[in-house]
Amino acid sequence: MRMQEIDIHDYARQLLDAHGDKAVVEAAQKACALEAQGQSDEAETWRHIEAALKLMRGARES
Repeated sequence: MRMQEIDIHDYARQLLDAHGDKAVVEAAQKACALEAQGQSDEAETWRHIEAALKLMRGARES
């Protein structure tokens, strides 16, 4: 089941609050691990979370 866009942003915000600057790296690592396990749908969700986190950080940290 895919997460709705609002849920992705909600989860990304929680991850950012909990893990700060490391949240993007954690999301990327989770996506890579899921891709390696052949779980492409779940990996895609984590890529969306990673993208949302990057937007939240802003262009100054790209």
